[in-house]
Amino acid sequence: MDFTHLNSGSSAAPLNLSKGSVLDLTKQAPALKNCILGGGWDMAVAGPTADLDLAAFLVEENGRVAQVPNDVIFFNNMSAAGIRLEGDNRTGEGEGDDERIQINLDAIEPRIKKIIFFITIFDAVTKRQTFGMIKNAFVRLLDADNNEQEICRYELSDSYSADTSVTACSLSRTANGWAFEAIGEGAIADLNQLLSRYM
Repeated sequence: MDFTHLNSGSSAAPLNLSKGSVLDLTKQAPALKNCILGGGWDMAVAGPTADLDLAAFLVEENGRVAQVPNDVIFFNNMSAAGIRLEGDNRTGEGEGDDERIQINLDAIEPRIKKIIFFITIFDAVTKRQTFGMIKNAFVRLLDADNNEQEICRYELSDSYSADTSVTACSLSRTANGWAFEAIGEGAIADLNQLLSRYM
């Protein structure tokens, strides 16, 4: 589904996207410059808390991550030009976003054509944890210059019961600006294994 024909006002109501939806941000939020990609989740089962992490790969036109670790934003490399992970929440407790990545779209290096966002379970194999133990997972895009107004949200409602990571969404350069895509693809993989797909 393509939302490029929707509403061009920056004050438009936030959209709840479905898997595969693409939102043209030049139309939905034409003044967007500084944004925040927030992710949230809760434990669905009692017992040890899973440590979920929000991460991003900065991808060039050939679909590859060219500079490691610079182009990989995660808890051990929290910033690059135009992008910064705010912190590492190890419990997922509390309301709202559990982890957030700040993005200045104008400051992202021109060689970067796409930013892909992932949610992974840290040390999932050792702890025998999967997304089947997680509920209420979501990602959302906020306008940091407009009181963090929510532009769009994607509820990760698919069954990821065996998965240890989810490719959640992406921001892609277009001819006129940027577009947001809801991806929602689960995998049995840690961050290194995900990265190997883009090398």
